Amino acid sequence: MTAAEIVAAARRLDAAGMMPSKSGNLSVRCDGGFLVTPAGLPYADLTEADLVQVDAAGAVLRGHRRPSSELRLHAAVHAARPEVGAVVHTHSPRATALSCARRGIPSFHYMVLMAGGEVRCAEHATFGTEALARNCVVALEGRRAVLLANHGVVATGATLAAALTLAFEVENLAGQYLDLLAAGLQPVLLNDRELAEAAAQFADYGR
Repeated sequence: MTAAEIVAAARRLDAAGMMPSKSGNLSVRCDGGFLVTPAGLPYADLTEADLVQVDAAGAVLRGHRRPSSELRLHAAVHAARPEVGAVVHTHSPRATALSCARRGIPSFHYMVLMAGGEVRCAEHATFGTEALARNCVVALEGRRAVLLANHGVVATGATLAAALTLAFEVENLAGQYLDLLAAGLQPVLLNDRELAEAAAQFADYGR
């Protein structure tokens, strides 16, 4: 994974309205730690030189900018989930709206399987805190994405491309779920057998 790809991903999310007002952040695992986007910089202005390299504990190794305010969250996810190569944190509108009701995304559509199942909503904690990082890791157990109460979304992946794709899919699912609720409808949830059958189909998806 190159720094250029991280910058391109951040700009794509920003252009899609997933990270309004300089919100959201990305990190990608590297030797001895991870690369993370800086705090408070508009993503349209982001360059490769603005990325910050930190060690596994979050101590800055290289970079002239202050790392993301959610550095603790990224460090906690990378530490708890060694299979994760990238973490994408967004404030995408529909999923963030749902998080403000402190509701997750239930298994109403088989695409929740991209996240490992229903997308939980983590318990609330102030942004940038150790408490938020802990709550995120707990809610992510057995999952690849989570909503952060009154805050936004965290999506993970073995690669940045996978985490990015999942972040967009969580926003899509949140929008569909909110549309159902707005229409006064309660979705029929997929049961365990139906989810297992869909998961089996996913095993060969795209091959």
